[in-house]
Amino acid sequence: MGNELSILALYGLVIACTVLAQVLAAIPQVGLAALATARDDLGPLTGRAGRLERALKNSIVSMALFAPAVLLLNATAGFTLATLLAAQIFLVARIVYVFVYAAGIPWLRTIIWTTAFFATIYLYLMAL
Repeated sequence: MGNELSILALYGLVIACTVLAQVLAAIPQVGLAALATARDDLGPLTGRAGRLERALKNSIVSMALFAPAVLLLNATAGFTLATLLAAQIFLVARIVYVFVYAAGIPWLRTIIWTTAFFATIYLYLMAL
């Protein structure tokens, strides 16, 4: 993988793919016409579609935490081999997280989430 900024861009693509996967999983459940509305009366999605929706929301929160850490490191020329490794761990963990969450594997999902979270915390500590 490339540098931390490339990993940030790749994570944006992961989120975009998660959006697509969530929509495709929701179509059989509620229909394309319902998804084309404002979704005011759609109700909660269940099963894989619901899990992907929750994984997507969590992924967006993770992006909101990960991006500033990477941008701070970039602004301060703080990239090192260790920050690259942390960013790589974050990216791999977040990709696996979506698949594990979609599959409905709770404890493994939590371990993977924790791994990505601490990789992000490490990046902030290195930016200080």
